[in-house]
Amino acid sequence: MTALGGPAAEPLPYHRVDGPADGRPMILGPSLGTSLAVWEPQLPSLIRTHHVLRWDLPGHGASPAEPMAGSSSELIPNDGSATVGHLAELVLRTADARGWERFAYAGVSLGGAVGLYLAVHHPERLTTLSMVCSSARFGEPSAWRERAAAVRANGTESMIASRPGVWFSPEYGSTPHGAAMLEDLRCTEAAGYAACCDALASFDLRDRLADVTVPTLAVAGRLDPATPPAHSREITDGIPGAALVEVAGAAHLANAECPDPVTSALLVHHEGVPGQADRR
Repeated sequence: MTALGGPAAEPLPYHRVDGPADGRPMILGPSLGTSLAVWEPQLPSLIRTHHVLRWDLPGHGASPAEPMAGSSSELIPNDGSATVGHLAELVLRTADARGWERFAYAGVSLGGAVGLYLAVHHPERLTTLSMVCSSARFGEPSAWRERAAAVRANGTESMIASRPGVWFSPEYGSTPHGAAMLEDLRCTEAAGYAACCDALASFDLRDRLADVTVPTLAVAGRLDPATPPAHSREITDGIPGAALVEVAGAAHLANAECPDPVTSALLVHHEGVPGQADRR
């Protein structure tokens, strides 16, 4: 296992790389308020054939929200102008730093939106795309601007109580992995979290879905109150040939609470493991 990241003229997010060096490149993007650890349930299966890179959003995990030492540039604007495009640029920089011209991409929620942006604007870089509990638009911009303002004023601690029941069941929140993800949220820098809210506020690619040519999978949690299954259906209805998997009993972080069906869907889509790729 290799930990990467650090000062650079063009700053990179913190990231970790696992799996065989000759494996197929794959990048995994996290959800708002989580770290790269959100992907731990899938990692052992994916690294059998892939060289997997997981990255932290600005201000999340080990990625700073403010400019790093040796750089005058921040990872993402903190003045309200941040976009998903800024996050996608971080992914491309990180891939370029590893010499990856093309890679598979999977992302949860905001991480999935980054993948969709790449599929629309940089399709030549992706081999496959999976969007887990994600969307082409995450609701009214005003709600995200209000959340950004609240977190800037009160910190991410103010979000903790509302996440069980949204991210996963309250029971899962008391498990070691659930508790660790809530602790990641508690430790997230307010500036980075708020900037990611700004990015979600301005994100809307519903009118570009038909342009996507990258083989795409959408995974929905049937109990997800943040991005209900209708969001994933909109994605698969709009993207030619896209596949849909709905996971029973799963809320917003379906890959954490119900890892087995999500892992199986990813293996079918990204590795060509025999199986049924479209389970509605």
